[in-house]
Amino acid sequence: MSEQPDRPDAHAGYGQHGSSLRDLARLRSGRRRRESSWDRSGGNRDYAVLEPGGTVTLCDIRGPGCINHLWVTVGFREWDGQPTPAQREMLRRLVLAANWDDCEHPSVLTPLGDFFGVGHGRTTNFASLPLQMSPREGRGFNCFFHMPFASAARLEVRSEMEEEDLLLYYYVDYEAYDRLEDDLARFHACWRRENPTDGVAQGAEGNDEFQFEGSNLDGAGNYVILDAEGRGHYVGCVLNVRNLRDTQEHNWYGEGDDMIFIDGEPFPPSLHGTGTEDYFNTAWCPRETYSSPYHGITLAGEENWAGQVSVYRFHIEDPVMFTRSIRVTIEHGHANKRSDDLSSTAYWYQTLPHKPLVLPAVGLRLPDA
Repeated sequence: MSEQPDRPDAHAGYGQHGSSLRDLARLRSGRRRRESSWDRSGGNRDYAVLEPGGTVTLCDIRGPGCINHLWVTVGFREWDGQPTPAQREMLRRLVLAANWDDCEHPSVLTPLGDFFGVGHGRTTNFASLPLQMSPREGRGFNCFFHMPFASAARLEVRSEMEEEDLLLYYYVDYEAYDRLEDDLARFHACWRRENPTDGVAQGAEGNDEFQFEGSNLDGAGNYVILDAEGRGHYVGCVLNVRNLRDTQEHNWYGEGDDMIFIDGEPFPPSLHGTGTEDYFNTAWCPRETYSSPYHGITLAGEENWAGQVSVYRFHIEDPVMFTRSIRVTIEHGHANKRSDDLSSTAYWYQTLPHKPLVLPAVGLRLPDA
């Protein structure tokens, strides 16, 4: 547990300075701190051992502050380059949880790999503004979302592996304050999955009719990325698709529109989109990987959009504000006709307390389950 000493040079609070290049010249006071897995014996075993069914606490901080950066990597004691099925499932069997200010329920509750921006238990090199997976082969996980807290912060990684011990390396970089301003919300992240989505049988419909025709005038059957209550703002998501439709015909998975319902508004919502790739800021049914600060495609799938896809969209410059509730949804195929494997991680800030998060059991999280 980290205690924050009473220091006359400690910064009073979160402050008004930003993190842009222009603001780097502004003088600021305070204390930069870190919790990490460094070897307390002075040796080179700079990791924590995460046993099956065990938990490693990354930080347990008392007092006000803000986590600014989280770095994690995880591996096996023995590795010959050919992963076992359990090793391929590892990033869905490990759970990241975060609690702020001793709240009864965690504000972050996601599979470890998905939290850092790529689904399906996979890693790949990519760079966005808040999240990155870095070499080697995307196994260096970084998060730069700021996570303020008024009195306490606790981050932990839980293992639901069945046999293997894991080696967990981590940094938690944060600032310590005298106090935290009242107008700061707490960071949240949750994971969802629907496998398969509740589509319809193609029946006698032709391929174009099944893929592109029909109507959806209520959004009731949409896949739900986020369903939150309270006051805050939604700042983005990662969406993962496993194309389950077996056909040689045009098999584009992403004809569904995004629909974001704010404060219980009726259909049509204030934010109604035009297609899956459009919401993720790409175009014309892409099949190539791409990463940029606010949107990207980390896994592009295979020929005819088969296989595993992972895409992200971050609302850094355009957060979606809500005062009572928010429901972030997207169609699974036009008019919700498709029955694919969809999963997602949503990121948002809101006041405490929050609606309890529910993480599906490990058997329902495994990549090919």
